[in-house]
Amino acid sequence: MDNSIGSKIKELRTSNKYTLKDLSEKTGLSVGFLSQVERGISSIAIDSLAKIIKVFDMELSDFFERTGTNGNDPIVRGFNLSPDLISPYIVQFVLSNKVKDFDMLPRLFQLQPLGGFEKKEVEMYSHVGEEFVYVLEGVVTVLIDNEKYVLYPGDSVQINSLVPHNWINQTNRTAKLLSINIPNPFQTDENLKINDHIESIKR
Repeated sequence: MDNSIGSKIKELRTSNKYTLKDLSEKTGLSVGFLSQVERGISSIAIDSLAKIIKVFDMELSDFFERTGTNGNDPIVRGFNLSPDLISPYIVQFVLSNKVKDFDMLPRLFQLQPLGGFEKKEVEMYSHVGEEFVYVLEGVVTVLIDNEKYVLYPGDSVQINSLVPHNWINQTNRTAKLLSINIPNPFQTDENLKINDHIESIKR
C-alpha cells in the first residue's frame, strides 16, 4: 500500500469529495502542482502541506504518524531517524526531537532518480520564509524563478521562499540534501495565522 504524503492527500481529497480544482481554490496552490504532489513527482513545502491539511481540519502533527519529539534528549541519532515517504521518489527525515520548540525546521531529503523528467514539467511553488539547501550526495537540479542550477556535493543555496522554486534529481543515482526552513510550521498554529495574514496582504 502506498503510504506517501501525496497518496494521503489524494485519499483525504477524494474521501471529502473535493476535486483538484476545489483544493486549489481553497489553498491557493495550482492544480498542476497539487497533481504532481499526489502523483509523487514533486516535493511539497511543509507550510504548503499545512495549508492543505488545514482544509480538512487537521494539524501537521496529526497528519504525520510521529510527533517529532523524543523526551528530553536533544540528540537525533542517525540510526534512529524516522522516514516520511513524501512520494515513491522522495523521502524526508526531520532532524529534530523537539520539532515544535524551534523557529527553524531542519530536514534530510533522499531523492530517487528522475532522469527523464524535464524542467518544463516541474511545477514551481512559493511560500513564506527562507530556505537553505546543502547537497550531501549526488547531483540536484534546483529551479529558482526562471533559472536552473545544478548543485554537486558541497554546493549550497539560500533563497527567499517567496521566489518560485523547486528541486529534482534528474540523474540516475540517488541524491541526498540537507534543507533548513524558517519559519517552522510545526512550531505553533500562530505561525500559520501569520503566514495566512502575509499571503492575504500579497494578494
